[in-house]
Amino acid sequence: MFGLLLAISLLAVVLSVRFGSVHLPREDFVAALLGRGSQGHHDILFQIRLPRVALGLLVGGGLALAGAVFQALLRNPLAEPFILGISGGAAAGAVGVIALGLAAAGSALLPAAAFGGALLAIAMVFGVAAATDQRLDVRVLLLAGVVVGAFFSATIAFILSLSQAQAVRSALLWMMGSLAGADWSMVAVVAAYTLPAVVVLLGLARPLNLMAIGEDTAAYLGADVERVKRVAYLVASLMTAAGVAMTGVIGFVGLIVPHGVRLLIGSDHRFLLPISFLAGAAFLVLADLFARVVLAPVEIPIGVITAFLGVPLFLLLLRGSLER
Repeated sequence: MFGLLLAISLLAVVLSVRFGSVHLPREDFVAALLGRGSQGHHDILFQIRLPRVALGLLVGGGLALAGAVFQALLRNPLAEPFILGISGGAAAGAVGVIALGLAAAGSALLPAAAFGGALLAIAMVFGVAAATDQRLDVRVLLLAGVVVGAFFSATIAFILSLSQAQAVRSALLWMMGSLAGADWSMVAVVAAYTLPAVVVLLGLARPLNLMAIGEDTAAYLGADVERVKRVAYLVASLMTAAGVAMTGVIGFVGLIVPHGVRLLIGSDHRFLLPISFLAGAAFLVLADLFARVVLAPVEIPIGVITAFLGVPLFLLLLRGSLER
């Protein structure tokens, strides 16, 4: 399974670098890869397509891994990274600076504001859950996330109702998600959050397996349950926030990918977590390729593509699970 997904991921990378809204003949593509040919073709590959693919791999893998962790943490196979209000906070931050005219699509202030909003949402959810009980009750965590998400949704609606038409359009496009405008600096920022987070979360596979049996049983078997819950929530949330800040809200990756992987290989997190990361990376890169080429030169927001692909796939997976 891992080898097949690795091959699919490599194929997705090759196809995404090879094809795009600008057609490159095969000879020019090979020449550009070898450092020959025109400077324009070289820039298309190494300054536009490759950073876009790298960002897609990191964000897609991060969202899928975060989804798998939240599903384990909340003991709900339908949980996803945005269920705890992270997307709402990020969107509120981004919409706020867009409405105030402080940031455009390519402005560095936009992802900074989105990341700040996501951090605020994380702090609010964690604060509410921690204040309720010394033990981090996952039910309270879930309810706090729903309430915080509803608050930020109302905030976004309020801001948009007072905004000019152009600001509303820009905000809506951002909220639909896109990998357009990716550069190596954005890849570096997302990698700085995602790669250490992947290492930490993969290290939690054994205690997450124990917690699936029950928190009391896990504690009896030596797992520090409260520490695992706090670390898993904070690390997965920060990884999600970094991705959302750079790409906007991309739905269904964190829901459909880990859910599908679980149905295929089972719930052992030693395998579920790394395979979910790899599958999410391949899924988002292929979705972005489809978004770029299906109506080229017009680019479809990637959140639209993941929803179009995610809904029927989820229904198929759900039907298959019910028939077992």
